[in-house]
Amino acid sequence: MAQLYFRYGTMNSGKSVEILKVAHNYEEQGKKVMIFTSIIDNRYGRGYVASRIGIKREATIIDDNTDIKKQVTMRIGGRPDCVLVDEGQFLKKHHVIQLTEIVDELGIPVIVYGLKNDFSNQLFEGSEALLLYADKLEEIKTICWFCNKKGTMVLRVKDGIPVYEGEQIQVGGNDSYIPVCRKCYKHPAGMQLDIALP
Repeated sequence: MAQLYFRYGTMNSGKSVEILKVAHNYEEQGKKVMIFTSIIDNRYGRGYVASRIGIKREATIIDDNTDIKKQVTMRIGGRPDCVLVDEGQFLKKHHVIQLTEIVDELGIPVIVYGLKNDFSNQLFEGSEALLLYADKLEEIKTICWFCNKKGTMVLRVKDGIPVYEGEQIQVGGNDSYIPVCRKCYKHPAGMQLDIALP
């Protein structure tokens, strides 16, 4: 039975490598996958899902006007056995509704990977819709940059200094965002923020 999964984690929790691994596992069994990613994330070039460990793969771009269900039904080579979406936090609510239709009407499982909350601990539009509509919520865990607790929040940094205000969407990697626990998010003062970020 097909379901909509939202697998969320902080920055640097391995979401992109996970999506690439799932795609590989399907294809190794001779099954077809369709991978989507947001037009907003251009760190590795638009239309790519890439992991920090060096794996990269082409994906179909989602912008505000993309009809994901139509893309899936019109796929050359037939419908996929699974739909994978990276950067799910950047989806709009109507995209998430389209994903539910892919599951409910077409019987195709959909797995979405993304952030739950932004650097100021607010939900993204896509994350909020996924939390409401997903059949299964699964956390991808990582550890805090400063201690051994679970990293549940994203700390935005600029030149090693924590930033708590600004635009919600600012694309960046380890140079701009680090995973932290709640305590270290609230009290980063005195921590070694001048450590060499990769």
